[in-house]
Amino acid sequence: MPDTIMVNIMAKHSQNPTQPETDHSRPIPARVSEECGLLHRLFSPVDIGLLVFFRIAFGGIMFWEMMRFCVHDWVQTHFIDPEMHFTYYGFGWVHPWPGIGMHVHVYVLAALALSIVLGLFYRVATVLFCLGITYLFLIDQALYLNHLYLICLVSFLLIFIPAHRIFSLDVLRNPQIRSETAPAWTLWILRGQVGMAYFFGGIAKLDTDWLSGQPMRMMLARRADRFPIISEYMLEDATVYFFAYGGLLFDLLIVPLLLWRRTRVAAYVLAVLFNMTNNWMFNIGIFPVMMIVGTLLYFPPERLRDRRKAANSGVAAAKSPLASSPPRPLQLATAAFLSVYILVQVLVPFRHFLYPGNVNWTEEGHRFSWHMKLRVKRAFAEFFAYDREGRQLAVAPLDTRVTSRQLRVMPGRPDMVLQYSHFLFRELDKQDRDPYAIQAVVQVSLNGRVPQLLIDPNVNLAAQARNLRHAEWIVPLTEPLPTNWTPPPIE
Repeated sequence: MPDTIMVNIMAKHSQNPTQPETDHSRPIPARVSEECGLLHRLFSPVDIGLLVFFRIAFGGIMFWEMMRFCVHDWVQTHFIDPEMHFTYYGFGWVHPWPGIGMHVHVYVLAALALSIVLGLFYRVATVLFCLGITYLFLIDQALYLNHLYLICLVSFLLIFIPAHRIFSLDVLRNPQIRSETAPAWTLWILRGQVGMAYFFGGIAKLDTDWLSGQPMRMMLARRADRFPIISEYMLEDATVYFFAYGGLLFDLLIVPLLLWRRTRVAAYVLAVLFNMTNNWMFNIGIFPVMMIVGTLLYFPPERLRDRRKAANSGVAAAKSPLASSPPRPLQLATAAFLSVYILVQVLVPFRHFLYPGNVNWTEEGHRFSWHMKLRVKRAFAEFFAYDREGRQLAVAPLDTRVTSRQLRVMPGRPDMVLQYSHFLFRELDKQDRDPYAIQAVVQVSLNGRVPQLLIDPNVNLAAQARNLRHAEWIVPLTEPLPTNWTPPPIE
């Protein structure tokens, strides 16, 4: 009886020997294929090696940066010493920790960075590091740097990227999470974030001042004494325009060159030279190292061996569940999140067009837009306080109330001038001196122009509310660019 059953089963299968139990070779309906095509690309597995490298490199750079905060005592000078902090609009509640809290905060961030390097409690470490570094970033606008903004964005993205699935202590703790692949979107979102810093940096340079070479001329003049052998050539028009237009073309073209296989290696070499030159000449912290590491992400990841074999046999698409089934809710939610994130990152750099005037003068929409090295401002500010009877009240000199860094940045930023006016009003009110009006005389030179008023000196700044609307009390820029600018003598 068993032999008979076996013969019948074999005969049944011999009628259609090529038909599997589950038919994955069936043609994919056109409608399903169109709907799932993009999702299939987003979620198709790619080798995780580049993501793991970036995790280790990013964590190492962050540990280095936190150690720099401690070695140079920036925690004390930037967060503890200032009498006031110029907070971002909507984040006035962000204040430094009291006592030794800020030192502890930075040391904890260093420990979290090491945890990211090691892949130890990776998910928790990335969440806490993102919150901690963003908190540090939001304390004071005077500390704004594009690379700190980029760090906040990248640390946020790493929360969702499974870069700990190999070469991590988490895998030793839980071998079940091990995977040599990750969804393709995890690599592309990091590429896009790095590429936006380059591309929008180039878009911002399509500016009259930059194209004239004036900001670059002034920056080179500042650093000429560092390079005595070539200092006499640094202000030559050829040198100035080489750096100005070279930087513009690099920022606009580097991403397309990295995406094209034939130019990728040469483009990466160019990116390394560009960022090393920036670091050598302009001393801009860890930004060049961050960009060198981030640019490596544009190299293609290794494909899975079984996927390569499947592709060669022509059945890879048939075996992919994404290609033959409707998208799952989690995939749709991820795609929606990526769409919103990218849309915000694309629109924010253009928000300055919503405001009248030159963004380099008004500063409205300047931050978070990858506007780098576009303006050199020399500013002087003096504040005056009056009581309700119109009598002038004595106020402490500006340089006794703010740090040297704040003093260097604040006078050229109208929003920060407004914040200081509010701070001064509150301080006088605490002293029961019956303040009524705070006025400021702020003279600013933009990119070598003749200094002019930045703020209407007759406006009571204490009565002006902070908001995201255009500040009518900002005086429009009227001074033209200088035609024959010469650097001031070195003091």
